[in-house]
Amino acid sequence: MEALVPVVACVGTTHSLNIAGLGLSLRMAAELDVRAVSVVAGVSAQSAAHVLARSPVDAATITAQFASLAGASVGAFHVGALLDADTVRAVARGVQSYPGVPVVCDPVLAASNGDPLADSTVVAALRDELFASCTLITPNLNEAGLLLGTTVADVPGMDHAARVLLLTGARGVLIKGGHLRGDVIDVLAYGEEIVHFAGSRIDATLRGTGDLLAFAIAARLAHGDVLSDAIVVARDFVRAQFRDGVAFAGARVVP
Repeated sequence: MEALVPVVACVGTTHSLNIAGLGLSLRMAAELDVRAVSVVAGVSAQSAAHVLARSPVDAATITAQFASLAGASVGAFHVGALLDADTVRAVARGVQSYPGVPVVCDPVLAASNGDPLADSTVVAALRDELFASCTLITPNLNEAGLLLGTTVADVPGMDHAARVLLLTGARGVLIKGGHLRGDVIDVLAYGEEIVHFAGSRIDATLRGTGDLLAFAIAARLAHGDVLSDAIVVARDFVRAQFRDGVAFAGARVVP
């Protein structure tokens, strides 16, 4: 009998077009050789241009969804956009009920167009109640700045921000430098180490890259990779999607 592929549990918010959020992760699972299961923590109505509506799922339903995964042998969690503080707390309790399972959290605070998906209470709950359960958090420059109440605009600032965010209890912090000028540099803080992952910029846009990178890292952790190797493989995977992106519903998206 063929061995089952690893299972990644995707926790987050729906996107109407599935160009980001839960739908994108579920769609890309086969490409990453994992089986995806899900915890729907929020529902959003989004076009390529705007967030039209958003609504969190109640905490009791989130808790029940985590319980329903007990027989799935979850190998890693990928946590995306969470829409209110009660949701964050319910998700924190949920991942804590699976001790030893890696958790990769992409703290999505706004859509790609800048429309907000979270407020200051979500930011505080992420820092104070969820990050300590995470193997890795993956904020971009703007998200790192919001989490720290400052501006993060260059590589030295990313180094400092990553070290400070480790104080939340997260075991690793990967600050994504896609908004930097020039080459793309991502900064990993893990223990006492700071590691820079560099790559040339691809002259293109692509929706959902934050979700995709975090999900790809979680997939590699579920396969048993060490964190640094998982990041390298995931970054290469996302770069391939950049090159192969297609037009859909007014955006350039993962094929």
